[in-house]
Amino acid sequence: MRSTIKKLIPALAVGALVLAACGSDDEPQTTEAADDSNDACSNTIEDGVLTVATGNPAFFPWVIDDTPESGEGFESAVAYAVAAEMGYEGDAVKWVRSDFDAAIQPGAKDFDVNLQQFSIKEERKETIDFSLPYFTSNQAIVGLDGSAAEGATSIADLKDVKFGAQAGTTSLDFITDVIQPNDDPFVYDDNVAAKAALEANQIDAVVFDLPTALFVSAVEIEGSSVIGQFPAAAGGTTDEFAMVLEKGSALTPCVDAAIQAITDSGVLADIQTQWLSDNTGAPVISE
Repeated sequence: MRSTIKKLIPALAVGALVLAACGSDDEPQTTEAADDSNDACSNTIEDGVLTVATGNPAFFPWVIDDTPESGEGFESAVAYAVAAEMGYEGDAVKWVRSDFDAAIQPGAKDFDVNLQQFSIKEERKETIDFSLPYFTSNQAIVGLDGSAAEGATSIADLKDVKFGAQAGTTSLDFITDVIQPNDDPFVYDDNVAAKAALEANQIDAVVFDLPTALFVSAVEIEGSSVIGQFPAAAGGTTDEFAMVLEKGSALTPCVDAAIQAITDSGVLADIQTQWLSDNTGAPVISE
């Protein structure tokens, strides 16, 4: 399924006006803060280029048709909006691919920023930098028609359900920490394997972030549905997605400032409205 809405990539010109400081005290001076900001935004691994990483493959609705260069899809559009705010547009934005787990390991990175639904976790902060969050999502359950999870209205109704989720995700943590089913959840290397297990009836349900759950049920797995979502007020845990940078990256404050700018301007909200499904369609599961 491909959106027909035109991509939203703001074109924001970023420049520095440097004025000579000589003569009287009345003449304007270049501020140290402006210099620091420009230096931070230019401190990329490739001179004059912002290298942005995403998953391999990258999925709808985050990236459309696994083509982040198009600017279509929520995370692709966010990346271009942030890059433009930092002064990088067109060919100055370069895309690379990365493994989810490898991206959050300690050490040097081959990207400046990476976005593929990385949830902010305290333990991850020991090895990487997180930007400010650019999206918050509820957790949600997808099951086939007739699943043991079908009809659940509370967490207590889910204790005997056989769950699956991708390793290292907040979705897996949600199963073990919040739902606490009687049987240990099945853990998969990626969402592709988890979805295949569900289709093969090896498990009863998979937990995803809500936008992914809505797409999986509507497009990818016939005969499935979003059984329910878990808002924080109903005992759930929300996911805050943020960009990943190398630990101690000089770019982190600049990326934060760019995310704050597109948040304050309403650009981020517009991108979310354009690319992410309406969250109101999924039933709420209570404590």
